[in-house]
Amino acid sequence: HIETNQFLNISHTAAGGKDSWFKSLFVRKVDPRKDAHSHLLAKKEDNNLYKIQFHNVKPECLEAYNKLCDEVLPSIHAEQNYPCELVGTWNTWYGEQDQAVHLWRYRGGYPALTEVMNKLKNNKDFLEYRKERGKMLLSRRNQLLLEFSFWNEPVPRDGPNIYELRSYQLRPGTMIEWGNYWARAISYRQHNREAVGGFFSQIGDLYMVHHLWAYKDLQSREDTRNAAWQHEGWDEVVYYTVPLIQHMESRIMIPLKASPLQ
Repeated sequence: HIETNQFLNISHTAAGGKDSWFKSLFVRKVDPRKDAHSHLLAKKEDNNLYKIQFHNVKPECLEAYNKLCDEVLPSIHAEQNYPCELVGTWNTWYGEQDQAVHLWRYRGGYPALTEVMNKLKNNKDFLEYRKERGKMLLSRRNQLLLEFSFWNEPVPRDGPNIYELRSYQLRPGTMIEWGNYWARAISYRQHNREAVGGFFSQIGDLYMVHHLWAYKDLQSREDTRNAAWQHEGWDEVVYYTVPLIQHMESRIMIPLKASPLQ
């Protein structure tokens, strides 16, 4: 009888008025937002844009590729007329093999990126570098990133260190939720200065998050990560953020000689 009465009530609603129950099945109310997710998550005090590059190198060419990068990339970094900085450059040690990872910062956002790209078109050394580099690569890809407001800005550091790049492909629509949890969680991961930078993608693979960490060695990494579980609240962060992830990957990386992050 209850089910019958409910059906009668629904039928009555459908018969009268424009907002029928049938229409409500296909219309979902959405809370209005005045800002894009990137405006809510990124730092307001600066206008930094980051580019991360993944270069898969022919195994027999890796040594020559590294030598070429050590010769050319510092000159671009040091050129004062280019509003860009080399944040770090690495080879992947564990993870995808024979791979180089480069992280650049453009102070001034998209206009700075465009300015640098236009100037490099007339840089003979860079054009020669790109030509030689092309002979050594199997494939390459990149992403444009913004940095989370609650993470450190990456700054040069002395070595020797190993670096871990943890990359998370999130479910679409969950970036704000991820940011809310990690805004609290980052305080649990600062005790050994392991937190280097946190970023989220704007162009390339979307809903992608990258966390960059530094450790003295693999055992230090293990000890530091285990110590996080001793902090009240860390288990809650892990519990609620894991369901947001579609795919995750970890790279252990060794800095090249030219890397400001050693």
